[in-house]
Amino acid sequence: MTPIHTKCLIIGSGPAGYTAAIYASRAMLSPVVIEGPQPGGQLITTTEVENFPGYIDGVQGPKLMDDLRAQALRFGAEIRSGLVSKVDFTGDVKHVTLSNGDEYTADSVIICTGAAARYLGLPDERKYQGLGVSACATCDGFFYRGRTVAVVGGGDTACEEALYLANLAAKVYLIVRKPYLRASKVMQQRVADNPKIEVLFNTVTMGLFGEEVVEGAHLATHSGTENENFYDIAIDGFFLAIGHQPNTEVFLGAVELDEGGYIKVKAPGTATNVPGVFAAGDVADPVYQQAISAAGMGCRAALDAERYLMER
Repeated sequence: MTPIHTKCLIIGSGPAGYTAAIYASRAMLSPVVIEGPQPGGQLITTTEVENFPGYIDGVQGPKLMDDLRAQALRFGAEIRSGLVSKVDFTGDVKHVTLSNGDEYTADSVIICTGAAARYLGLPDERKYQGLGVSACATCDGFFYRGRTVAVVGGGDTACEEALYLANLAAKVYLIVRKPYLRASKVMQQRVADNPKIEVLFNTVTMGLFGEEVVEGAHLATHSGTENENFYDIAIDGFFLAIGHQPNTEVFLGAVELDEGGYIKVKAPGTATNVPGVFAAGDVADPVYQQAISAAGMGCRAALDAERYLMER
């Protein structure tokens, strides 16, 4: 089969991918978007989104992604389903192969494959996804004003999430597997000084319970030892803060990654270490990981790709 050629190939969808497609289409680059296994990215599994500009009363995650996708199609982007299984970025023309055998070549590539939140692996996490379980306090904390929530994790991110939620919730449990916090000293002190936060050391989550939404968590202290003890806490929200895993497996050796597996870009732009290859959104952003920042980065990546092609 003859490879399909395009000036700009966008790998991945979500806010970054669809925004890149909108800008690349308006620049007459005739982009092709490979949506990936979860078209629309993480927001497809999100319910209410209240912090994306332009939606005064909020919007459902799938609806937001449908709107961005439709806008990309309106300007002429070609959107295809598929999973990238192999890439070759060594020449001026980039080669991309899908798992179904389809092949694409491109003068420029924008990687927008996102990152997936790490979960504990409990069946209840999926059961209550969007019904009390979240991996983003900034996204969903607003819905828990005056309520009781739990945050799992012991690093800076977990402490930041707990402190953020403490501004909204009535009480925050910080569930820490180890007998200490891994967070920086200043973050540890801020958590200790906040009267709304109760740290549960040496504690693991065994499961969640509730009729239709999360109503509590089954916990165990000193799990696997002679001092093991099981008990329940009543909570309305359960937040994971144990990190994210960028979707970069297929790009190992093709572009430069940092120690966390995120694609390195040359700030303030979106260029990778490979000429003609750019990255946008959560796959290249271990810090902000918000829909609006991903969309903005998608815009920048498309503009960077356009400039790259013009200079050639």
